[in-house]
Amino acid sequence: MLQMRAATILLACALAMSGCKFVKTADEQQQAAKQAFDPDSMVAAIWDSKVIPYLNERAGSFQDVTALSASDLDAAAAKYGHKEKQGNAPWTFAAKVDGMIVAEETKSRAAYVDVDVDGDSKADVRVSIGPAIRGTALRDSLNFVNFNEFKNQIEWAQYGKSFNTHVNSTLLDKLPRQGLTGKKLAAVGAYPLPTGGQLPQFVPATITIGS
Repeated sequence: MLQMRAATILLACALAMSGCKFVKTADEQQQAAKQAFDPDSMVAAIWDSKVIPYLNERAGSFQDVTALSASDLDAAAAKYGHKEKQGNAPWTFAAKVDGMIVAEETKSRAAYVDVDVDGDSKADVRVSIGPAIRGTALRDSLNFVNFNEFKNQIEWAQYGKSFNTHVNSTLLDKLPRQGLTGKKLAAVGAYPLPTGGQLPQFVPATITIGS
């Protein structure tokens, strides 16, 4: 009789538990949040300590980088460039742009200025000034991050976008938007090797316009 009662009680408990939902505690929820993928925080955490020092050290003058990449791509890649082993991404080069703005497009969200670096009054490089930034040049120029650290292509793409978001929110959205032509520009950043006949598309990590 006692055995039957015990079995009945166990069965009732099992049926009751089957209808229950286990709710995470506050500590468990906080731990899960910490483990969640947060590319914006990841970029912010390395920006000042790793990204800017790396680009400042790796970058050559835009003239030097473009001249060497035109004459000896392997040498330019070894000195200034980086690309992921996976996929068919082009080389991305770290460079310093120092010149005069000769044209501007600030009505588009993907705003930019064209810069003359050799004094002939013709554009040599196109510098993105946001808020929308095409491509992932900043991410792709860094040799201390790689695709294999991420779960999949989606996370890798989100991480690249976060570099653009960070530089825009901390730097580019503070830039002037009118009367830029004729002003001096100095910037450190990166650009992918352009296809024939196109201006290099440069994304700055640091930038000053004017005096």
